[in-house]
Order: sequence, then C-alpha cells, then structure tokens
Amino acid sequence: WALNAAWLGFVFKPLATLVVIAYAWRRAAGREDVRRAVLAGLVLSLGGDVALLWPQQGFLPGLVSFLLAHLAYLWAFTRERALAAWRMPFVVYAGVAALVLALLWPGVPGALRLPVLAYVLCLASMAAQAAVLWRAGLPRSGVLAVGGALFLLSDSLLATNRFAVALSAERLWVLASYWSAQWCIASWLPPASAATAEGPPVSSRP
Repeated sequence: WALNAAWLGFVFKPLATLVVIAYAWRRAAGREDVRRAVLAGLVLSLGGDVALLWPQQGFLPGLVSFLLAHLAYLWAFTRERALAAWRMPFVVYAGVAALVLALLWPGVPGALRLPVLAYVLCLASMAAQAAVLWRAGLPRSGVLAVGGALFLLSDSLLATNRFAVALSAERLWVLASYWSAQWCIASWLPPASAATAEGPPVSSRP
C-alpha cells in the first residue's frame, strides 16, 4: 500500500536522491573533474526523479534527464580509463541491451522509439565502462560495477512494466535497485580520508 501512496512518492523519492547527493558531496578526495561529473549525474537524476512523478507528461523529460546523467557518469568513468579499454563488458552489455529492446520494442510508441534507443545505448555504455574500471583494479571500482549493473536492472524493470508486461511489486524492485545503484556510484568517489592514503590522482589514461 505505501508504495502506491502518491504523496509518499512525491516526498521520499526526491528526498532519497538528495541524501545520495549529500553523501557524494562529502566524498571530497580524488580528481575534482570526476567528482563534479558524478555530482552532475546525481543532480540530473534528481531532475529525472521529479519529472517521473508525473508518469505520462514527465516521461520524456525524465528520460532525457537520466540520459544526460548517464553521459555525465560515462564522462567521469572515462577520465580514469579510455572508453571500452576492455571490450568484453561492452559486448556483454550490448547483448543485454539488445534483449531488453527486443522485449520492449513492440510496446514502445513510435514517437518514443528513438529516445528509448538512445537511452538504452547510453545506459549500457555507462554500465560497461564501470566494469572496465573494475577490470583495471581501480579503488572502489567493484562497487561501481555493481552500481552500473543495478542501474540497468532497475531501468529494465521499469521499462518492462511500462511497455511490455505488468510486474508484481514493480515499484519496490525498481526503487530498491535504483537507489542502490546511485549509492554505489556515489561510493566510488574517494572519501576525504582517502586523499593521503591513495596519493595524488593519476591523470594519464592507457
């Protein structure tokens, strides 16, 4: 019942993302350009959260906000390693994205097909690049890779429920995986206490 109470969504969905933003803001070590990009992705996600409080009118603005958030995350991740420096995650996530699109495509309205396609490509690329950093053995990159996978899971459940088939307890699983994903991405940022332990940030990328 609580998950379907409209006022709870209006209050707690943006509030939960604000908590993650505050958590990320306090993690002040590491490269400042990377930190700014992750914070930008979180703020854009907050904009998407607010837009999607109106599922019909706000769907396209919310989709665009989250697409820009994934591009911000992707930009941050590629500051540490070049895009697709390890190709296997991109192959795997491309296959997952293709399966998701194949499931959704018949139910996606014509006017939304191009935005949905662009969104899925950006989301899959973000998740794959997170796995690239994990493969490179960078600090906290394991939790980052989990965050990328959870984001893909959350959005796949949301889109399946909207465009393909109604899912049981969809909001519970979507929100749990979504907030976990954002928390994992924020946790990739070095905490202030790590500034001395990890040394100066490395700016070169292989």
